[in-house]
Formats: sequence, C-alpha cells, structure tokens
Amino acid sequence: MTDARTALVTGGTGGLGGATVSAFLAAGWRVVAPVRPGTTDRLPAGAIPVEADLTVEADVRAAAEVAGSDPEAPLRAVVNLVGGYAGGGLIADTPVEEFEAMLTTNLRSTYLTTAATLPYLVAAGGGSVVCVSSRAALSPFPGAAGYVTAKAAVLAFAEAVAVEYKKQRVRCNTVLPSVIDTPGNRAAQPDADRSRWVRPEEIAGVVLFLASDASAPTSGARIPVYGQA
Repeated sequence: MTDARTALVTGGTGGLGGATVSAFLAAGWRVVAPVRPGTTDRLPAGAIPVEADLTVEADVRAAAEVAGSDPEAPLRAVVNLVGGYAGGGLIADTPVEEFEAMLTTNLRSTYLTTAATLPYLVAAGGGSVVCVSSRAALSPFPGAAGYVTAKAAVLAFAEAVAVEYKKQRVRCNTVLPSVIDTPGNRAAQPDADRSRWVRPEEIAGVVLFLASDASAPTSGARIPVYGQA
C-alpha cells in the first residue's frame, strides 16, 4: 500500500492510550507502542509492542528505531500520551523531589520521544507530533504546582517543535483534556458527575485527526477537549 504509514503511540496501556491505539489501528495505521516491561498484554490486538522506559534515552531511541524501520510504512505520526498526576500540599510544603518527579513523568518522556522520532518524520517527508497537556496548564488549581508546571512546559515544548520543524513539514499540536473518564479517575473521584467528563474515545478521535492529512494546515495549536466540563 503506497499510503501505509506508522504511528508511534506512547502510553498505549492507559485509558486514553488504549482508545488512541485502537483508533489508529481501525484507520489502517501500523502502530508501534512502547510500554513498560511486563505490560504488553494490555495493548489492543494489532499493536506492535516495544518494552521501554520512556525516561531512559536509549530505550526511547530503540523504540523510535522500530517505529521507523518499515520502509513500506514510514513513520508519519508520534503521539505523546505518557504522563501522570500527583497532587500534594502548597508550594512551600512540597519537596522539590516531588516537583521534579512531575517534570520527569510529563515532560522528559515527551521530550525524549519527540527528539528521537523527529529524524524519521523528516526523512518521511513530514508528519505530525501530538502532545497531551491539561486544562490545568491554563487554569491552575491549588496543590498541584508540579503537575501544572509540567503540563505548561509540554505546551511550550510543542510550540517550539512546531516552529523549529515547520520547514521540514513536521507539525506539532497539543490537546488539553479536562477530566478524562477512565477507571483510575472514577476510582479516585467516586462521587463526581462523570457525565461532564470527556471520554477517551472522543479525545482519540481528535488525536487521529491531528495526525491525519486532513489537519495539514494546523500546527502549534492548543486544542481544548473538555467534554461538558
């Protein structure tokens, strides 16, 4: 198939990740999914698993090599879904180690994955990078300075990618969810009004659009995916 293409999707075993991997597979993409060791069975059937720690540069580069290894399906999309949330006290009561842990979880993995895959996107004639920030990056709330800062940094990083690689026809956009309706969030907030949350499948559809040629004019955008929140 001359239009065959590959997407590398991180965080594929999570609630949003599983929905996103499934959406790309259903659209006919070859999907490479780097996952933590021992979790490959949690991926949707059809994805190509690569065991990796996405905070370790060598692991990330190995995963990028797998994603870019098929000349019949060049790497055309990179979707950075790995992240995490940890709240706590106010800033003066938060140890710097906890603050830095949020930067590692949310920003380092996005940086390493994007940096490792950009040469493959450029070699393929261009492509799309999609990052995940958070509504909290624009509307902070108390007790989450590390998370808020990390997600704001993801926004800034994505916009830097969009500017630096525009001439190479690589686009970079960011989606900003509110609360995603996942099993983890349901367990953490059992009394919340889940009807206002955004479903993973809804966000996955937006991510797939941003990776597709249909969104070719769009780069450097901040896309709110808030549901009814």
